[in-house]
Amino acid sequence: MREAAEELLVRKLRSRSLSISESRTVLKGYEHDGTRLDSGAVDDILDDFCRRGYLDDALLAGQLVTSGVERKGQGRVALSRALAQRGIPRDVVDAALDELPDDDAERALEYARTKARGLSRLDGDTALRRLVGQLSRRGYNGSVAMTAAKTALAEASFGRPSSGVRFVDSD
Repeated sequence: MREAAEELLVRKLRSRSLSISESRTVLKGYEHDGTRLDSGAVDDILDDFCRRGYLDDALLAGQLVTSGVERKGQGRVALSRALAQRGIPRDVVDAALDELPDDDAERALEYARTKARGLSRLDGDTALRRLVGQLSRRGYNGSVAMTAAKTALAEASFGRPSSGVRFVDSD
């Protein structure tokens, strides 16, 4: 039974990296002929997989942080939430986030710049509200999101005719 449970876990790990917590859930759900693994057997399998290097929460957290930043443009809040949802312990999450340079403001501005042009047809308040919302959902805190959104929208509108009334000095 243990061998079959290990094979199941290996198959799962081939398709997606799992945290120790996620692996525990897989093993606890394993059933063969109406019998489930006892918690001691689950712990033994997990210890064995950790010793072999198949499971490593610190390595997984580092990979998820890198992926979240580079591919998804996520901020610390979103990254922390994603790691916690995968069952990675708080101290491992904190260590992975500590490796991240403190450039949330730069990453937020970079993301905001990519989105600002698409919002140019909207009035200023609506564009700002939407862009701040997008940044917040990506895990940037309120002040970082607001600053990045205002800067990106100002840059995007520079050189574009402004809407509204223009006053001309007639001296």
